[in-house]
Amino acid sequence: MPIYEYHCDDCGKEFEKLVRFSDPVVNSPDCPNCQSTNTHKRISSVAVIGGSQTQSSSSCSSSGPFT
Repeated sequence: MPIYEYHCDDCGKEFEKLVRFSDPVVNSPDCPNCQSTNTHKRISSVAVIGGSQTQSSSSCSSSGPFT
């Protein structure tokens, strides 16, 4: 489920909207602050959630795999 960022042109508030794929298509949701319909989607950077972390270990340290 993507989260979209919106900006209200009337009050200046920025807000996020979680959109389910089963929800009807709404291009500009109402502002939760002032209930204006004068909102638009913002372009935001991509966030990556999850994934694997790698740890580097050195054979020279006391906590490395070689003792």
